[in-house]
Amino acid sequence: MNSEKFLADDFLKQFKTGEELTSFLKSIQKLGIEKILEGELDAHLDYNKYEQSNSSNTRNGHTSKKVKASLGSSEIIVPRDRKASFNPMLVP
Repeated sequence: MNSEKFLADDFLKQFKTGEELTSFLKSIQKLGIEKILEGELDAHLDYNKYEQSNSSNTRNGHTSKKVKASLGSSEIIVPRDRKASFNPMLVP
């Protein structure tokens, strides 16, 4: 992926300070981590969210967790499974 063409100049010009840009990047990082964790749970349960499953182990809500990332600490949402056998690889 060519990162220079990923975001348009007009989009980037909306950030007037480094703090605004850092805040935006931090929210993107948080969202990315949460989506990766959802994908890890999909793989663990062997079915995607909103699909029917005959398994006795299903999704069981979320837990919040504070993590330190490259752009500072964030409060993320970590998905859970009913049998508590899901151990995320990205955020142990």
